[in-house]
Amino acid sequence: MFPIVKTQRLASSIKLLEVEAPLIARKVKAGQFVVLRRSEQGERIPLTVADWNRERGTLTLIFQEVGKSTLELGRMGEGDEIQDLIGPLGNPSEIKHYGTVLCVGGGIGIAPIYPIARAFREAGNRVLSILGARQRELLILEEEMRALSHELWVTTDDGSYGRQGLVTDELRRLLEEGDRIDMVLAIGPPVMMQAVCRLTALHGLKTTVSLDSIMVDGTGMCGACRVTVGGKTRFVCVHGPEFDGHQVDFEEYIQRKRMYLAQERQALERFRQGGTEGKDGRG
Repeated sequence: MFPIVKTQRLASSIKLLEVEAPLIARKVKAGQFVVLRRSEQGERIPLTVADWNRERGTLTLIFQEVGKSTLELGRMGEGDEIQDLIGPLGNPSEIKHYGTVLCVGGGIGIAPIYPIARAFREAGNRVLSILGARQRELLILEEEMRALSHELWVTTDDGSYGRQGLVTDELRRLLEEGDRIDMVLAIGPPVMMQAVCRLTALHGLKTTVSLDSIMVDGTGMCGACRVTVGGKTRFVCVHGPEFDGHQVDFEEYIQRKRMYLAQERQALERFRQGGTEGKDGRG
């Protein structure tokens, strides 16, 4: 069992959990993820680690409550225990000195981009950041990202904060102004990452994306997380989660992520109508 030592509501639908997991905290690196199961009957949920404290032996996990399982996870509080937590999984980010690195985070994607951006800064890179959200209330980790970025820009879809528009609008401005950028990291909704890659491809700019495919075991056995990269089948859990964004078949990736959308909606509707499950996931 893995005790929750801290909870924090970052936005109306976004929650932070700090979980005691000393063995994972000792080894995790930027870009890696864990798979958790809230209870014996719970669904396996993959989450990129947003931060860690090796001395305290804790992991920071940030997630958005969008379906039944994440809503149940969001109901957990300090002192509650997560049934299972495995990791660190996946390959760490390739951290080295590129020169100027631009980090583009959209929505909940800002959470996994934070430790990677920090690692880039620690490696001596000039870090630029663009953060995007639908509205100001959904923007997370701005202060943390601003503290490690040499420059940072914010966009919101509705114009409630920062520049009105998309992260690609700000990216296009930077590229047109000729600011030297050596590498781009983009994490966010699939359509956002796809749009970023289309734009950077026009400039021949190295672009890495982090994918969050549907996943079951997280160790390469089930094949649920497969994606096509450079015309070859790859598993996000063991070959990723980071890939060359210009090589990812985003159309297939997006289609596969929507495979169980109808079932997810049905489960969420039953849950909102009351269902029969209690806090521990049992009837």
